[in-house]
Amino acid sequence: MNKSQNTPGGANKGSFIVFEGIDGSGKSTQIRLLHEHMKENGVSCYVTMEPTDSPIGSLIHQIMTGHVKTDNKVIAALFVADRLDHLLNDVNGIVNKISEGTTVLMDRYYFSSYAYQSVDMSLDWVIQANEPSSSILRPTVNVFIDVDPDVALERIAKNRFQRELFEEKSRLIKVREKYLEAFDRLKDVENIVVVDGNRDEREIAREIRERVGAFAR
Repeated sequence: MNKSQNTPGGANKGSFIVFEGIDGSGKSTQIRLLHEHMKENGVSCYVTMEPTDSPIGSLIHQIMTGHVKTDNKVIAALFVADRLDHLLNDVNGIVNKISEGTTVLMDRYYFSSYAYQSVDMSLDWVIQANEPSSSILRPTVNVFIDVDPDVALERIAKNRFQRELFEEKSRLIKVREKYLEAFDRLKDVENIVVVDGNRDEREIAREIRERVGAFAR
């Protein structure tokens, strides 16, 4: 059953579809395939991701790649600031896009913060820190691509020249567990679709199209 969503705008507002998963889960591929499918069906789409390419997001990227060192609480706070700007920015803020009728496909949102940051700090703290974002805009549906950490690391090794801060097996195992904990905690207020990401990408894409269709127009 669809949960009540605090998406902005009127009857013609766009959908907000968020893809979640540990690093190497295949989110980027599945977003691309869903975007292609939606365009073929005449749906106006905007694809984006977090962290963004804004000044705040660029600082987060520098931290993730080891060029800047800081405390984990600082990282969590930077994600909160980047997320709020992503929502409310006058130029390309996603709240305005959805209100105008554009469907937004996004790679990571606040569940990524819940999962990654709560490995080092209280999940309650991270949820509360992100409350301004969740109160402004909840996803129409969260698509979690669930993949074995070993499979994820194999994909990362094939596609990256450099691993980021959280891309170690022990860490990814914990992050996956935190995702599942957060989903269970918020299952009554969030629409969550869990998809087996260990399969062929086209098979995964077909399932995502079918299951997202129950929530998004």
